[in-house]
Amino acid sequence: MLLDLLLVNPGGSRAVYQDLAAELTAIEPNLWCRLICGYVRDRGWSAEILDAEAEGLGPDRIAARVATLAPKLVCVVAHGHQPSASTQSMTAAGEICRRIKRMLPKQPILIVGGHVAALPERTLNEEAVDFACNSEGPMTVDQLLGVMDAGRNLELVEGLVWRSRNEIIVNPAPPLIQDLDRDLHGDVWDRLPMDKYRSHNWQAFAGGERQPYASIYTSLSCPFECRFCMIDALFRASKPRQYRMRSPAAVVAEIDHLYRRYHVRTFKIVDEMFVLAPKLYVPICEGLAAKPYASELNIWAYGRIDTVKDKHLPLLRSAGIRWLALGIESGSVHVRDGADKAFDQDDIYAVVRAIQAAGINALGNFIFGLPDDTKLSMLATLDMAKQLRCEWSNFYSGMCYPGSRLYDDTPEKDRPTSWAGYSQHSFECTPTPTATLTSAEVLAFRDHAFKEYFSDPGYLTMIERKFGEAVRTHVELMAAHRLPRKLLECSPATT
Repeated sequence: MLLDLLLVNPGGSRAVYQDLAAELTAIEPNLWCRLICGYVRDRGWSAEILDAEAEGLGPDRIAARVATLAPKLVCVVAHGHQPSASTQSMTAAGEICRRIKRMLPKQPILIVGGHVAALPERTLNEEAVDFACNSEGPMTVDQLLGVMDAGRNLELVEGLVWRSRNEIIVNPAPPLIQDLDRDLHGDVWDRLPMDKYRSHNWQAFAGGERQPYASIYTSLSCPFECRFCMIDALFRASKPRQYRMRSPAAVVAEIDHLYRRYHVRTFKIVDEMFVLAPKLYVPICEGLAAKPYASELNIWAYGRIDTVKDKHLPLLRSAGIRWLALGIESGSVHVRDGADKAFDQDDIYAVVRAIQAAGINALGNFIFGLPDDTKLSMLATLDMAKQLRCEWSNFYSGMCYPGSRLYDDTPEKDRPTSWAGYSQHSFECTPTPTATLTSAEVLAFRDHAFKEYFSDPGYLTMIERKFGEAVRTHVELMAAHRLPRKLLECSPATT
């Protein structure tokens, strides 16, 4: 039987995370592979997913699998574990496309993803693909399959970026899909290697399982417009800009299905902001809390300092939310204001303490090298992180991701020279310089902050008391690991 569509999750975690990919990082189902697959299957097309990351497949084996399956269309889905991970996934995605074309020159390839939507024409120029997509993808893929089947004009395909002789044609984007439950349900779990997925190491600190594991979504887009974020690149070409939600009943039913069918207890909610709209997350949590297995669930999700409400924290915990990630970003009010993250210092401390008091672990996200950062403000951020003492913290370098306002504001000479340079943990990592800090200084401070935080005696004592001696030993070994950095090997930058 002819296969209409093969969706490929390129992975490439080794290039993105270096040695961390072997044990510490998560391997999770690719959301947009699921959503596109479900959408086109509902419309009569045959579709399969090749999760190269989960199956540990390199470019040559992927190309060989494509040759065996002989799909009408290959769709490479360049999305990572988070919205900002789209650009660094382009390293693996590009190599996969080149290998497929080398083996199968006539195989049609479409590439989709946040990075692609931000730079569709450049992507079409630089990558070994026939088509790119300037928006979400499901409607574009469906219409492209129809055009290929009927031999009609490519101008009819909404969201398609394609070549006509030597000219690149950018078709208008389709409208945003409104009925998420019906059209973007992503219920194709039977097409995924469910035994391959695992959570991050820290999500299992309290004794939970890293496997089986699944990630789900409850909403698309985000109503905030942080200067450094590119999450809306997928949706920007489709007007008007909208924050869309699934029905709470559908979300609860999906988690119930995954628990009963695949025995999943460990989940990630991939929304950029789950704790945002009470009309969405409150009924979801009420539905989960009523399940007889609620106490078994270990879910992590994103919130924001100014959206987390004390009165809802007990409900979140009773629903199995055991980790809340917060975009704190900086210990400087001035730097946060410049990044469109305006909330008070006291609010940060109060919210983190309230989360912990409710029996939920706090995960703080901090960025070094935001546009207004100086050495003193970065020291203030590290000091705040150490005082907050979240159960886990992520330390990032400021990065001008394509699709963000910061990318538009950053001169070409100050951007990374490769897509791998946008990966926080890669050898080529190249943060965006500030007015007072070079890229090397930002990166050196970030790596110093990581080691100092996770080696801090107060932090280690806290996690040993909370999670046990084995977790403390695990963190100490992790903190001793040094990531090789090209920028620091070539620079005298110090902390």
